[in-house]
Amino acid sequence: MTVKTRFAPSPTGMLHIGGARTALFSWLYARHFGGEFVLRIEDTDKERSTDEATQVILDGLQWLGLDWDGEPVYQGARQEQHIAAVNQLLDEGKAYRCYCSKEKLDTMREKQRIEGRKAMYDGTCRHLAAPDIPQDAPYVVRFKSAEEGETWVKDLVLGDVCFPNVELDDLILQRTDGTPTYNLAVVVDDAEMGITHVVRGSDHLNNSPRQIQLYEALGLQVPAFAHIPLIHGADGAKMSKRHGSVAITEYREKGYLACAVNNYLARLGWSHGDEEVFTMEQLIEHFDLQHVGKGAARFDQDKLDWLNAHWIKNSSAEALLPAVQRLLDYETTDGPALLQVIPCLQERSKNLLDLVAGAALFYVAPQEYQEKAVKKNFKEGTWDLLAKFVRKAETAAWSGEAAQQWIEDICASEGVNMGKLAQPIRVLIAGVPVSPPMDATLGLLGKDETLKRIQRGVNKLQAAA
Repeated sequence: MTVKTRFAPSPTGMLHIGGARTALFSWLYARHFGGEFVLRIEDTDKERSTDEATQVILDGLQWLGLDWDGEPVYQGARQEQHIAAVNQLLDEGKAYRCYCSKEKLDTMREKQRIEGRKAMYDGTCRHLAAPDIPQDAPYVVRFKSAEEGETWVKDLVLGDVCFPNVELDDLILQRTDGTPTYNLAVVVDDAEMGITHVVRGSDHLNNSPRQIQLYEALGLQVPAFAHIPLIHGADGAKMSKRHGSVAITEYREKGYLACAVNNYLARLGWSHGDEEVFTMEQLIEHFDLQHVGKGAARFDQDKLDWLNAHWIKNSSAEALLPAVQRLLDYETTDGPALLQVIPCLQERSKNLLDLVAGAALFYVAPQEYQEKAVKKNFKEGTWDLLAKFVRKAETAAWSGEAAQQWIEDICASEGVNMGKLAQPIRVLIAGVPVSPPMDATLGLLGKDETLKRIQRGVNKLQAAA
């Protein structure tokens, strides 16, 4: 058997962390077995489905590298097949038309609640005789759910889950406007697409017994189910925006690497020994459903940041370059090559925005100087130290290593620590007292730009004194 999984998001909202993790688990399972992974956009809710949400789903999956086999399938284009399945069930006496009005249903459920019973459809129209069928009245089509016995979901993550059939009322298959409902459409589509394993969030677990009954009623093969527990915030509450539940593409804009997000999402509910860091190749090799936890996973922003910093530090400059270039908000044509700048910033960057901000000093001369840094680092003897550095630089061959040595030599001859000269130089070339190592910074910035910035800063600060 060829394993075939799917990701079937509804484009009524953005693709968030939970949906991205479900897609990743489904993708990894298929790739682990050399199978197929398909994408189905469940856009049957025409009023709430948007092109924007669909595009975010596509962009998010592409950014994460979760490639799908074939073209995306749009559920809304398959209505003819869905209606054919409804008609089959009607013809075989496994479904019926229900004429109960909304008001009647509301009254029915309110009475059940008052009596302490579960609010569910009571089967009023299930056994209507021909004379009692209203003429030209609107109706929905309902499935004749089993009234006795149990339906078992043999779940690959949660284990065997039993649902007494008496608790499953007669599911609506087709609305009054003739459109099919989710549970009917998903069964028909999964069967026709040959889906062997349905990997989805545990919030769909209660749909499974109904869908199993539909598979059996239509004479279709029931797929294997794997329901992934939901993700909670660090406080144990359901994920929300305050926990980081934003569109997955926002992580890209915040400077996260796709490999880091995938690594984090994979470990969010799945384990492989005590290992924390995985490449995509390693995830494909090791991923299974047996080691997905049964309890809700907790989102940990610090862990995600740690993994992102790890992958930035351990990626090649060539691999980081496209993402860095996309986030730049300044020109880099006048200055060193980005491929030379990136390596000296990787060690200290938690995300790519940090790296982009750190790289700015090589391309954008400071217009202002941090007041606190000026007060701390510019003393009476500072100007003389800077003048000696400039004189040395003007007459000697330039390199980052040489400039570093001049700073050390000048400070040693004056009997002061190296910071008395290195920090003022940093402030003058960067505007702040922070930069990559001095030798790397001055080597990349170059002699002319370094001296120009020092002279400009000296003039400005002395004039303001």
